[in-house]
Amino acid sequence: MRAETRRQLKQDKFSRATIQVAEQTVHWSVEHKGKIFAGSIVLIVVISAALGSWYYLEKQDEKASADFTKAVQTMNTPVRPAGMPPQLNEPTFGSGTERATEAHKQFQAIVNRYPHTRSADFAHYFLGVTSASTGDNVAAEREFKNVAGYHNSELSSLAKMALASLYLDTNRSQDGINIYKQLIHNPTQTVGKTAAEVQLAEAYKAAGNNTEAKKQYEQIQKEAPQSEAAEFAKSKLQEMK
Repeated sequence: MRAETRRQLKQDKFSRATIQVAEQTVHWSVEHKGKIFAGSIVLIVVISAALGSWYYLEKQDEKASADFTKAVQTMNTPVRPAGMPPQLNEPTFGSGTERATEAHKQFQAIVNRYPHTRSADFAHYFLGVTSASTGDNVAAEREFKNVAGYHNSELSSLAKMALASLYLDTNRSQDGINIYKQLIHNPTQTVGKTAAEVQLAEAYKAAGNNTEAKKQYEQIQKEAPQSEAAEFAKSKLQEMK
């Protein structure tokens, strides 16, 4: 459904509801018209402001979404092999760092221009991703922690997963392990229980705790014996013999 059509339907629904309330109060209004004149003016102003705010946010979301799509496309732009010159008709980047830097600018622009939109929430997550890609771990941690606190559990769990990975990369294994355990107990569609279990096992292994890593891999095999995760766990257990 086109955005214009959706907007019109919402406005029509709003109008019908307003008219219905008005019809129900006609009789009372006639008897008290002198008393409610000032109140009616206030009501009209409030309704107009609410409708105007809704329309403004709807338009902001549309613009932010378009810019967000472009920023994601930047992240997916190929990186040229070393020594290959840029191609005129094929966008590429000279390095992953160069690509992440450009994407970071675009995501930051979305946050600056459309701070109260859904796209801005996701842009904050990708600001963390691009910061980590350019080696700015302090900024990455700040963004991931920010998004991890969102009420949107799907986006929050993605940020927690990324934050745990960052902790492992910066020699804070126990902090990462604690987050993986939280994700296992509170799975979402974006970060399922099995995915968090695999990462927890890998975290134990990276920290040199092979005993706990083996226990976790065995748990994965027990819970989902026919899954790809179970096959992965099996291969890891064989490596650890």
